[in-house]
Amino acid sequence: MTYTDRFKAASTTFCHRLILGFQHLLAMYSGDVLVPLLIGTYLHFSTTQITYLVSIDIFMCGIATLLQLKRTALTGIALPVVLGCAVQAVTPLESIGGKLGIGYMYGAIICSGLFIFLIAGIFAKLKKLFPPVVTGSLITIIGFTLVPVGFQNLGGGDATAKSFGSLNNLLIGLVTIVIIVLINCFARGFLRSIAILLGILLGSLFAGALGMVSLSPVATAAWFHAPQLFYFATPRFNSSAIITMMLVALTTMIESTGVYFALSDATNTKITGKDMARGYRAEGIAAILGGLFNTFPYSTFSQNVGVLKMSGVKTKQPIYYAAVLLILLGLLPKAGALATIIPTPVLGGAMIVMFGMVGVQGVQILHQVDFTKGANLMVASLSIGLGLGVTVYPQIFQQLPTEAQIILGNGVVVGSATAVILNLILNHQDFFKKRSN
Repeated sequence: MTYTDRFKAASTTFCHRLILGFQHLLAMYSGDVLVPLLIGTYLHFSTTQITYLVSIDIFMCGIATLLQLKRTALTGIALPVVLGCAVQAVTPLESIGGKLGIGYMYGAIICSGLFIFLIAGIFAKLKKLFPPVVTGSLITIIGFTLVPVGFQNLGGGDATAKSFGSLNNLLIGLVTIVIIVLINCFARGFLRSIAILLGILLGSLFAGALGMVSLSPVATAAWFHAPQLFYFATPRFNSSAIITMMLVALTTMIESTGVYFALSDATNTKITGKDMARGYRAEGIAAILGGLFNTFPYSTFSQNVGVLKMSGVKTKQPIYYAAVLLILLGLLPKAGALATIIPTPVLGGAMIVMFGMVGVQGVQILHQVDFTKGANLMVASLSIGLGLGVTVYPQIFQQLPTEAQIILGNGVVVGSATAVILNLILNHQDFFKKRSN
């Protein structure tokens, strides 16, 4: 092979990985920027402050992702994972920031990160509590509980808006879904692996033709932002705020456990308790950095499991590209703002496909389970039922204390806790038999 041929091959490989990384970035982008937008608006941040908050949050997502990708003695699960803001932290952080002040919000985030780092080894030993009936149920719950988020975005994002569910929104979302399905069914090779990205891009062009794409966010964004320690406030500490964020940390660890198993199954990679401990520690360090740089706690995003399943590319290389792109976009708000012009219905259509794929992955794992045993049937049916039920009606726990609502209002946490506890009770003989072996 000549030098020119080698150069062309290397260039092609680079471009393919870069495009695949960009696809992963788009899959998580909307869910990630939602957190700073919600919290910044709730705390009455100025436009300049919110712009900085979004930019530095994107930057920290890239840093947090790199922490997970690279395995060290203490950190990194070394699976193709992307980290983003923990959405379940929004309400608690709004409450802490609104009642006590934003300094206490960031102090609680730092303490929650330390908490995750310190208990990672102990929490990882719970791996024995996750046989196929539990992991299959958990992955099914993760996928199907995210589908309503996709439907909400399909309708326009804000269910209270008059335009929610408009014909244009539904048409744009449907066109996006059809494009992804057609490419996935009839394309081959690299084109098929970027079906989600092409669906988002072509769906956005279609929305632009209908006058639903605005370039004003790009025009108003700054060209450069450097990360700064304590940009908004110096961390301060309050016991109730710290305990609240520790509870949130436990919910994110449970959810991350499900994603670890989903990725393990998708990539045919066995993970050990030590692997999981390294993964938790990486998330703990990411949360500590989030508090120091005045952003948020970070956890493994389940959205990107769907991208992995759709693309069929199960290596870490594209995720490295995604992480670097996140860092660059975080430093260049004007470039990062390009991703914000993607219409919400387009993202909704893509989400429905991706999240459905994750749910089906869980069903595939459950197919390996012996459901002639009544115990297994009960574990799967009740955990999935409760997980989906809580997702649809989280307000059922509105009469309980805030701390309880944080835990019980998360369908993934309720479903996974139900699966683990019920399996331990009904299949306790199998559990203790495995432990003795």
